[in-house]
Amino acid sequence: MRELRILIADDHGLVRRGARGVLHSRNGWRVVGEAANGREAVEKTIKFKPDVAIMDISMPELDGIEVVRQVREAVPDTKIIVLTMHESDQMVQRALDAGAHGYVLKSDLTDCLAKAVKAVSEGQRFLTPKVSEIVLEGFLKPRSQHPREGRPGARTTPREIEIIRLLAQGKSNKEVAAGLGIAVRTVETHRAKIMLKLGLHSLVELIHYAIGYGIISAPSAAEYLGTRSEPKSHSSTK
Repeated sequence: MRELRILIADDHGLVRRGARGVLHSRNGWRVVGEAANGREAVEKTIKFKPDVAIMDISMPELDGIEVVRQVREAVPDTKIIVLTMHESDQMVQRALDAGAHGYVLKSDLTDCLAKAVKAVSEGQRFLTPKVSEIVLEGFLKPRSQHPREGRPGARTTPREIEIIRLLAQGKSNKEVAAGLGIAVRTVETHRAKIMLKLGLHSLVELIHYAIGYGIISAPSAAEYLGTRSEPKSHSSTK
């Protein structure tokens, strides 16, 4: 069994120790490095190339969202989990748009961090149950509140609809390309054209659109967010 290599970035030593304690209890998992600020997080992720990087959002020297963007660009194979006290839907959207694969509240660290690491290391997305509920509330708004086509007369082709469906189900560009038998660069081009054509600016808006127009169902979105496999939680962040 291949060793799973993990990096932890948080400016609070207590949080890093807590995360390390949770992760060290798993056989075959090893914390290969720690970082106390955003710039160090980017440098150490590039240096160690971990399978999973756990990142706080509020870190000195470099904003956590920017850290996610830079890591995704420099080390695309590293899966990123945001570990934070922020539970607003805007922050979740920013993290996902930047390229995060998981979003865990610090109040759920003990219960959910190991589950999140396992999920993202297997190519899945992961949000804690409470965050999933917050995001799904936005998904389940009446159709009239979902984004509409950005320009009068804008039309999506069958190929674009298929790409929207796969992206909205949480597939990466690489996975979409493999599923459709096309190049990754072609998927990226289609994705950019779709977002421009429909006047959308983020992955979350694309999912809203897909649900609003019946391209995917709300249960499919719930599955993408990981809520089917996790029990509901009513814990709150202090």
